[in-house]
Amino acid sequence: MCGMTGFWQRHGGAQDALLAQARAMSARLSHRGPDDSGEWCDEAAGVALAQRRLSILDLSPAGHQPMHSADGRYVIVFNGEIYNHLALRDRLRAEHAAPPWRGHADTETLLACFAAWGVERTVQASVGMFAFALWDRQQRTLTLSRDRMGEKPLYYGWQGDTLLFGSELKALKAHAAFRADIDRGALALLLRHDCVPAPHAIYRGVAKLRPGHLLRISADTPREAQPVPYWRYNDAVSAGLREPLIATDAAATDALEAQLGASVDAQMLSDVPLGAFLSGGIDSSTIVALMQARSARPVKTFTIGFDENGYDEAVHAKAVARHLGTEHTELYVRPEDALAVIPRLPGIFCEPFGDSSQIPTFLISQLTRRAVTVALSGDGGDELFGGYNRYLGARTTWEKAQRLPPPARRAAAAALHAVAPATWDRWFQRIGPLLPKRWQLATPGDKAQKLADVLTLSSGQAYFLNLASQWQDPARVVLGAQEPPTLLTMPDAWPPTDNLAQWMMAMDAQTYLPDDILVKVDRAAMANSLETRVPMLDHRVVELAWRLPLQQKIRHGQGKWLLRQVLYRHVPKELIERPKMGFGIPLDSWLRGPLRDWAEALLDENRLRHEGYFQPDAIRQKWTEHLSGRRNWQHQLWTVLMFQAWLEQERRASA
Repeated sequence: MCGMTGFWQRHGGAQDALLAQARAMSARLSHRGPDDSGEWCDEAAGVALAQRRLSILDLSPAGHQPMHSADGRYVIVFNGEIYNHLALRDRLRAEHAAPPWRGHADTETLLACFAAWGVERTVQASVGMFAFALWDRQQRTLTLSRDRMGEKPLYYGWQGDTLLFGSELKALKAHAAFRADIDRGALALLLRHDCVPAPHAIYRGVAKLRPGHLLRISADTPREAQPVPYWRYNDAVSAGLREPLIATDAAATDALEAQLGASVDAQMLSDVPLGAFLSGGIDSSTIVALMQARSARPVKTFTIGFDENGYDEAVHAKAVARHLGTEHTELYVRPEDALAVIPRLPGIFCEPFGDSSQIPTFLISQLTRRAVTVALSGDGGDELFGGYNRYLGARTTWEKAQRLPPPARRAAAAALHAVAPATWDRWFQRIGPLLPKRWQLATPGDKAQKLADVLTLSSGQAYFLNLASQWQDPARVVLGAQEPPTLLTMPDAWPPTDNLAQWMMAMDAQTYLPDDILVKVDRAAMANSLETRVPMLDHRVVELAWRLPLQQKIRHGQGKWLLRQVLYRHVPKELIERPKMGFGIPLDSWLRGPLRDWAEALLDENRLRHEGYFQPDAIRQKWTEHLSGRRNWQHQLWTVLMFQAWLEQERRASA
């Protein structure tokens, strides 16, 4: 796990100047790699590469980067882990193509494979998470690549006649050619999705390389180069639906446990201390159970808890840890501990990021790093095995709404909108004790408004976009913005299935997962110099998941059914079965309480008008309604606040 960066300036440059600039860029990534650093340049070409290293495999100088291939043709800076690199070495030996090995770093393995097989065949043969920049000194080409599921980040972009690239935006900004011009279309996307989805970035002229893609740039046609996929998620969907796994429940459980167990086993390879996040939920408990089954000593597990009702899973994690016999560490976080993280967020997430679970993710990473350098995570289970409530809603809310004729839907929507959310809340408060448990809603007013919106939608895809949007029409809120297309609005990029639940799962895996969840985990963990690994995102697990029939994922109104069966072989059902709980904080009440003054300063009407990015009236209305308690606009407001806090830091940095 490392931070990598570099540039290619077409006019060349002096060696000392190239190395100094590369060093300045990599210095911004020291948190990603505190153990070692290095720079290299090709003076004639104007190419410079730099890397900060967090030593995980081969702690010796043989793992130092930038690293050269044995024949001297290739130079690489690499971020990530190749879990099957020893098997790749065996294949090279079998083909009589293996050079004398200098060490046992996976980066050295990649270079030997590039020399023997070429870049595309090598990345297709590799199992892991990665982002790299590879300079071919013979062909004078630069190749950028990112892993299949998007675990590791990679930004790139032309600034004038200089191509900049790196693991985080802060490295690109350290180059003298960088121009920090905010892209208002990307800002609109931020308000819609809580994040800026790939390939977009918050600055004009900068992009994110999409997961599973290669970008090869030559000296002859540098600007014309376009990323090309070496692996497509939709192909995995097509193949799985075309050739489903026809097996009994027991046989399907065996197959899933074997494949997921193999992934866990490979990802436990480390030359430094290793552990796991444990929330006590299905996903993390499954990963920890499979780890413990493969370990001769107790696995180190980590949990944070909150005293606020509805936000604490630590007690459940402790019960799972006790049953599995892990070496468990828990920390109950006080509100002031979480609040103290907020001023650091714009620096941790160098691009504005609006998912408030970034705060507990940072805190669990901070706790974990005190004892280990690598932590396995349970992310990916919801998208692969049908865990989100919206997938169940596709079979209930949406399908039931579609049974009504369009005029009836419009009339029902108008009736729901006609009653103020606060009035719905008062009615439900009075009659709540008389209702069945499934009708006892926490925020009935907000849910009535959302149902009204759903009733007016024309398609399942529109229903999903509605669910995936915080601000429903952000281009009206961001001044001068035209919202650019994303995968969600490009039918040619949609997964090949007519089943709405499956379609939503596939879209989440290609949008919400890499652009929100994996960004959150990567930045929060790397801010603490902690490597995270995600066994469920091994592409072989992904491909198996899509071969499983939907009824083995969602059954009897319950998601992740088959994954639960794997877990129940290791952990009693009664320790797991409870309502799904997000990894969050009591943000709604904090905005009305300890964060009120901070938020008020950032949302000041005069300030918003002077900065010129937002239409102040729309934001002030939501802020006023939230403070009054009439509506809960915590998510919409938090995204605006995160941009405002980020913008404030940008100004201070450039002052």
